[in-house]
Amino acid sequence: MKPLKVNKRIILGPGPSSANPEVLKSLSNPILGYLDPEFFKILDDVRGSLKSLFRTNDNAFALSGSGSSGMEAGLTCLAERGDKVIICSYGYFCERQILMAERLELEVIPLRSEWGKQMDSSLLEEALKENPDTKLVVATHAETSTGVKQNIQELGKIVSKYDAMYMVDCVTSLAGTELLFDSWNIDFAYSGSQKCLASPPGLSPCALSNRAYEYIRNRTKKPSSWYLDLSLINDYWGKDHIPQYTVAVSSIYGLYESLRLLEEEGIEERWTRHVLNAEKLRKGLLELNINLPISEKDRLDQLTVVTKPDHIDDVEFRNRLINDYSIEIGRGLGDFEGKVFRIGLMGESCKSEYVDLILDVFKKEI
Repeated sequence: MKPLKVNKRIILGPGPSSANPEVLKSLSNPILGYLDPEFFKILDDVRGSLKSLFRTNDNAFALSGSGSSGMEAGLTCLAERGDKVIICSYGYFCERQILMAERLELEVIPLRSEWGKQMDSSLLEEALKENPDTKLVVATHAETSTGVKQNIQELGKIVSKYDAMYMVDCVTSLAGTELLFDSWNIDFAYSGSQKCLASPPGLSPCALSNRAYEYIRNRTKKPSSWYLDLSLINDYWGKDHIPQYTVAVSSIYGLYESLRLLEEEGIEERWTRHVLNAEKLRKGLLELNINLPISEKDRLDQLTVVTKPDHIDDVEFRNRLINDYSIEIGRGLGDFEGKVFRIGLMGESCKSEYVDLILDVFKKEI
């Protein structure tokens, strides 16, 4: 085989996003053992920065795996076989949670609502009244398939009235949208390193409440997955660094640098950068008479959903953008398949010049 050389893309899809060059450089640091005291110092710094990012005083760490590993870990650890789990479903990745929960033989109560809109919080209130013995409520902050932002703070207030834990998917929202883990009554939140954090794929940053940690440690039966046992992962990242599996050392170097750059920019400034570039993109698309199907009150800033014009072939158009402009945008999923394009502005891909570029391409090609 020849030495690997990959052509550069301008990634403006739903993820992964481009990684910051400084993050990529950090990956080339020498490998340390996962039990090396020098590496523990790096872990401690990453843990502290993640706690600050999630806005929690409890626990934070990163799973070696994609965001879906965080999703499966939460469902595996925070409920036992036969327990009632309410899953709020308003998109493709919400449905993935349901599929995972069914494989774990949980008693799933799906609250399905219209794609492209926030779920009415009264649906959750009614479901909890009917099922007061619910063990876990699951919601998605930023549904990547539809470009919708759910009001998880409001859902958290409802969950707090009942004796249930609250799990939130923030794969697309973390570091791009306000997230207040402790204040919003969240027990477990998981994300991905490859979006607003501007790191490569491969890690799932997580936050875990002390209540959830104690629940996992004292379960009737241990979680079915040793690898995804959040209590064991938390113990490794804690002050005693109790060994578990060999973590993705180089990926953690990258996450360290991502968090350093985030601290340098400022978290609120990064939130604002995502807002301003999204507003610029939407304004430009509307000026080109391109329809944006998600309402202003429901839409995400990190991901803009665009209605595909009838005269445009979905696959051919997206391939043309890659071949002629080295730009990647996303296709529609589930109910939106073949009907929309998804334009992501996240992390290193969230730049004003990229907005200008994609608008210029759309003006030429649509």
